[in-house]
Amino acid sequence: MRITGVGRVPHPCFGFEVTNKEKEALSYTVTFSLLSASGAALETTKQTVLSVKPGETTQRTVDMSGLLPGTQEGARVRIAKVRSVPAGEAPSTGGTCPSSGVRVYADEEGDAAMGLRVLALRLENCGTGPYRLNGYPQLQVLDEGHQVVSGVETVRGSEVAQSTGADGSPQPMVLKQGERAYAVLVWRNTTGGGAAVNAPYARVRAQPGADPVMVIPELDLGTTGKLGVGPWKKDDKRAPGAP
Repeated sequence: MRITGVGRVPHPCFGFEVTNKEKEALSYTVTFSLLSASGAALETTKQTVLSVKPGETTQRTVDMSGLLPGTQEGARVRIAKVRSVPAGEAPSTGGTCPSSGVRVYADEEGDAAMGLRVLALRLENCGTGPYRLNGYPQLQVLDEGHQVVSGVETVRGSEVAQSTGADGSPQPMVLKQGERAYAVLVWRNTTGGGAAVNAPYARVRAQPGADPVMVIPELDLGTTGKLGVGPWKKDDKRAPGAP
């Protein structure tokens, strides 16, 4: 992953490229920090590059004119973070409906207060038939190398904190085309004795036997060793354009 250049005319922009050196196709999410000439942080932007094949290099150009606050002569850019997921497990928020008939993804940012983290998983029925859902999403916590992190226990959300949206009992539901559901993840980043766990990825299955989707919740679990998972709940908001 590298920045290939920064341009000024006719508008500020920068180019970057991603080379996949792994043995499977990957989708990348790259966070860039935009900096002033003096090095002060101005803004961040995320860019997603889908399905880069093994050995392939993909190039992109990013227009910075809508990101910079006013005229910033000499603005610079740096790579803040790079995340990758197997292309076949990449979250879907739009475009062609996955073969499973549902989209599964996580909110880009959660709520954080006093060491408590709350993040929602989203599910949308984009298929043509009803989708039956009940229970809790199944999760595996993964490290930067996509390996399962040992010593992390997934528990009912109410065991971590109350009144976060991760409480309640599972209720069976049938989602029509365009209807949605959500489940809340909750954890604490409290640290005590031992090594803190920072796991960027989670492999999610909406229910037993469902296709896996790898999301990037950036789990900073501290030394608690627990990730709270709430039940699926129906979301009253329908997908834009749904019948």
